[in-house]
Amino acid sequence: MKKNIDKKNNGKVSSPDVVNSHTGGSWAYTEKVKSHFFNPQNILLVDPEKETYDAEGIVGSPACGDVMRVWLKIDQAKDKIIDFKWKTFGCASAIAATSILSVMITEKGGMKIDRALKIKPGDIVRRLDGVPDRKIHCSVLSDKALRAALNAWFKKTGQFERVSAEGSKIIDPYVKVTEADIEKAVLGGAFTLKQVQEKTKVGIGYPECIPATEELIRFYCEKHFGK
Repeated sequence: MKKNIDKKNNGKVSSPDVVNSHTGGSWAYTEKVKSHFFNPQNILLVDPEKETYDAEGIVGSPACGDVMRVWLKIDQAKDKIIDFKWKTFGCASAIAATSILSVMITEKGGMKIDRALKIKPGDIVRRLDGVPDRKIHCSVLSDKALRAALNAWFKKTGQFERVSAEGSKIIDPYVKVTEADIEKAVLGGAFTLKQVQEKTKVGIGYPECIPATEELIRFYCEKHFGK
């Protein structure tokens, strides 16, 4: 069985929380992930009344067991998110990622929408002190749910110029590669960073986008192929 080395704890071996009975592979969750999994913040167990929130975002697939729903209350005059509630059918990482994202948005009395839109999955992962590589796509799911809710708000309030089309987010500004381009590459059989780069050139001249690209590759592989 593979062991997990906790580099932050003087290299001590941490006990795996999950072991694959077929491959023997394992991973350990950080204490922050465990904390937010066992005590999720801002979670709803039942759907709220429509009049109690301003926008809703839904992403994922019930068939895959990874549905994420987000509800926002927004101060329109200040262009600020003042409350963030959520509900999901998902794994420990999905629950923890959305819980910490809700805290990030609301912990200082709310967050300006433009600032919220700048949050990246990597920011969520860092606040959790990391998640297993095979679970990073869960942070992408919570990020997408937030963006879906904000898109709903923009449409509701006539701010159509602020609506971000699905997959239109630019990952590599140098070659104009978008999320949709990454998904298309994965659907075309590119399952590794090298293979995706061969198809799109993403990250070759802008290596800063490679972590986000790798997260998206994992997300789309899981979404479409269960890898």
